[in-house]
Parts: sequence; C-alpha cells; structure tokens
Amino acid sequence: MERIKNNNRRKLMTQNINTLNTVLNYVKDTFVGKNDVVDLLGICLLARENAFLYGPPGTAKSAIVRTLSKTVKDGKNFEYLLTRFTEPNEIFGPFDIRKLKEGELLTNTEGMMPEASMVFLDEIFNANSAILNSLLMALNEKMFKRGKETKHLPALMFVGASNVLPEDEALNALFDRFLVRINVDYVNPELLQQVLLAGRKLENEEETEVPEIHADEIRELQHLCRTVDLKPIYEVYLNTIMSLRNTGIAISDRRAVKLQNLIAASALICGRNEAVLSDLWVLKHIWDTEEQIEILEGIINRTIEKDDHPKSHPQAMQNKTPNPEEVMKDVKILMDKWNEGSLSFEEQNVIKDKLRYLQTRCDWIRNPEQKQYIQQEIESLWQKILQTI
Repeated sequence: MERIKNNNRRKLMTQNINTLNTVLNYVKDTFVGKNDVVDLLGICLLARENAFLYGPPGTAKSAIVRTLSKTVKDGKNFEYLLTRFTEPNEIFGPFDIRKLKEGELLTNTEGMMPEASMVFLDEIFNANSAILNSLLMALNEKMFKRGKETKHLPALMFVGASNVLPEDEALNALFDRFLVRINVDYVNPELLQQVLLAGRKLENEEETEVPEIHADEIRELQHLCRTVDLKPIYEVYLNTIMSLRNTGIAISDRRAVKLQNLIAASALICGRNEAVLSDLWVLKHIWDTEEQIEILEGIINRTIEKDDHPKSHPQAMQNKTPNPEEVMKDVKILMDKWNEGSLSFEEQNVIKDKLRYLQTRCDWIRNPEQKQYIQQEIESLWQKILQTI
C-alpha cells in the first residue's frame, strides 16, 4: 500500500515538473535570448523565493514576468509601478468603508497584492518609508500586517525590478529580501533578427496556445522542494559559503539557509530528489554589486565544472564563448590596478579572484594563438602577485 502511494506521489511530481517546464519553455520561446532569466524565475517560483531583475529599460523585464504570470491558471496577478509618492493603499488596498462605519479598521484587499499569487513590483527602490515596513514583512514572511489584522499571503513568488541598484542604506534591507539577482541585458546581436520576429508576433497578439499550470500544482512542487536531499552537496556548499565570505561577498546566516531552497529547486526541476554538485550554479546569482557578478561566476564555475551528471540543470555549465579582446582588456585593467600599489588586503583578493575567473574564461577561447598569448599575460601577472606577497 505504501509503495503504491509513493509511486502515485512520484508520478504526480513528474507530471507537475513536466507541466512547469512546458510553461518555462513557452516563455523562453516567446522571449529569445532570455533563457537564463526565465530559468532563474522558474527556480525562484519552485523555491518560493523572491527574484530581482536588474537591467536597462527595454530589456523585457516586465513582459517576461507578465507572460509567466499569465500561465498560472486560477491565480490572481498583481503588478504595480512604484513611485516615491506611492501610498500603502495602492499596494495593499484601502480601508473598508462599510466596516469602518461599524467601528472596525479592516483593509479591503480585493484585487490588491494581499490576494495575488504572482506579484511584480516595478522600480522597487522607489518604495518610501510609508510602505517599506509592510513590504519587508510581505517579502520575508509572506504576511500582511496592518493594525490588528494579520493575513497570510498566497503569493507564490515576488518579483522586483529596477534599472538601478539601491544607494540609500535604508533600501538595503529591501534589496536583501530578494534572494536571487538576475542581470537582464540586451540580447546578443546574433539573436537580434529572432528577437525582432518574436517581438512582432507578440505585439500582433498572434494566437498561440498558452500552456497553463495550476497554482495548487506549483504549491505542491514548492512543498516537495523542501524534501530534496541536500546531503550529497552539503560539505561543498558549506565550504563555498565560507570561501565567498572570505572573498568579501556578504552572505548572512539567514541567506545561507534560504539559498538551500534554490539548490533544491534546481534538483527538483531536473526531476531529481537529491542535489548534485552542479546545482550550486544558482549561487552565481546572489551578487550585491555589478563587480561581484564575474567573481561569483568564476568561483562557482570552478566548483561545479567537474560534475558531469546526465540530469544537470541546463544553466549549470552555460559558459559563453568569451571574446578574446574583452578578456585581454580585463587582464590589462587588473595589471594596471596591481601596478598602482597601495591596495588593501580585500582589494588584492578581489584582483586575484577576477584573475582566476579570467583564467577559467581563457580555456574557452577557440583561437589557439590568442589563447596562448592571453594565458602568458595572465601568468605574468600571477608572477608579479607572488613576488609582491
């Protein structure tokens, strides 16, 4: 009897994962060149963690989230563009006038964020102090509290977006609530023609069968995500967190705990109930500053490159073929910085980490002469670094 139950549970899990992957593939086909963005949103949806989209205007940030939200059947969506003058009523709903006449101070949340299953907040860092505290609780604890009333939010995922990173320290707590940071840039010029065709199709609203997934199916997967076995990668994960902290990348204990959900989601979306080394790829996307993006990619790629599991996530080893000129330019910048001298211990470590990253990238250069030349320049800089130490 127990075996039948387990088989049914496994069959349902596989069915729901296939449905989710069908939905994600539909969004990828709609937005050419944005596979990494869609895959990361899928990971966050499965892990029930918040995602932040960072990039210039016109990179389809809103459109991608909107399209993904439309595939969630029987779920309500809430989307809002924040300004400095946005009031709590515009996000959470106004006070219920009928109840107010009866002496009760209750919020009418109909059609507002507290009832939504998918929430998208554009220009999130325009949030003012009037709504900041309520927003922090909603993002972190999935709860809405106003006066005496407290509501558990049905939100499957919160997505925030901005074309700038927070400069005001008061907004750092808000930024910290977004576990995954996704860099959304313009597509590669080689894909531009496909983008134009796909964009034209989208604007003309040509009829395409839209795959759907029920909100309850997602919740079932979110529950299963908590049961994924992380023991196979636990020691490596622990060492990686310590290494990242030593590099100067701040990872609080709370974030370190939550990041495990992303690793589990990577395993589950691949149809596995246990994590493998390559599932650590998600750690490339926990940066706080643009400078950390390359550092994280270098460190994490070196950690996962030995894993050749047949059911690894497709984003795990998505190494893009580097431009030799760009790599050489970056090596030159590091040389100039090191030659300036008077670097702090932390600044020296940053240069070393960037150099290791460039060394990894160099392995992917196709032209053997360019590859050899850049490798020699990198080796020359390493010799200077060793002599200084």
